[in-house]
This record gives sequence, structure tokens and C-alpha cells, in this order.
Amino acid sequence: MKAPFCSICQKPKATLECGICKNAICKKCAQFIDEDTFSFLPHIPVEFSTGTFCGPCFDFKVSPEIETYNQTMEAAKEIAVFFNDQGKETRLVKRLADPVQVVECKDRDETVLRLAFFAAQGNYNGIVDVDVKSEKVKNGTYQTLRWRGTAIPANIDPKKLNK
Repeated sequence: MKAPFCSICQKPKATLECGICKNAICKKCAQFIDEDTFSFLPHIPVEFSTGTFCGPCFDFKVSPEIETYNQTMEAAKEIAVFFNDQGKETRLVKRLADPVQVVECKDRDETVLRLAFFAAQGNYNGIVDVDVKSEKVKNGTYQTLRWRGTAIPANIDPKKLNK
């Protein structure tokens, strides 16, 4: 059987396939993304799950999504976080949005960051009533913690917060 030609450079060593347009591409012309590039998204789009793309598809479809994801991640790092024992500070904050939750995570800080990421996706500037809990998981003699959490996204007006 004849080997397929690369759709970019036309060399006969195309062993990979673009995840979006399904064209054959060689390793030299392929653009790769890590499997954890979109790890904070609740549902990763199917076309991004392969991780291998041709140049045009990467430039026009994947790169803008990565940039949007990174901007949302930066916004999530700037979100104000108020835990559920800080009700005195947040009593004037309206809780209109539905609660968001993280079911399974490896550490506490990542759980809070994931909750903040969900709030940043909804264009909120804070999360209130954050409740983060851990659960011990034993595997023989080895023990780890599994974290889960819930929070309510909110738009926090700095003037309304108690100092």
C-alpha cells in the first residue's frame, strides 16, 4: 500500500492525522498540544482530544481556544475568594448564580482554583460560601486525600464589603 502524502509539505511520510480536518500530516508539520492543556474545562471538545493538528487548523481553530482558556485562567487567579465562615464580610453580596462544584481533585488549592475558573467563565469577579472538604482514600497501606468543593459565583462590589 502506498504511504499517504503530507497535506502541508507533500512528503510521503505522513503517519499522523489532524484531529479537526482529518488530513494526513507528517511529524515535522504537525502541531501538538498536551493532554492537560484544557484540563480545567468541564467538557473538552472532541476535536481537541487527539492533540495532533495541522498548521492551518491549529492557527485558526486551536490557538484562539488556547488563548481564551489562558485568559480565563488568568482571570480565575484574580477572583476574590470568601469561604463559608466569612459570612460577616459577604452578607451584603447577592447570591444569584447557581452553585458550582468540583467533584474530585488532588489538592485544596487546585480545588479552589477550579471553582474560581468556573466563576471566571461566567464573568463573575468572586466566589462566596466556598466549602472545600477532603476525603481519605486508602489503597492498602498507601493513603491520599481526595478533595471536593462547592461555591457560589458572585459579582462583588468592593464598596459593599466590610473592611
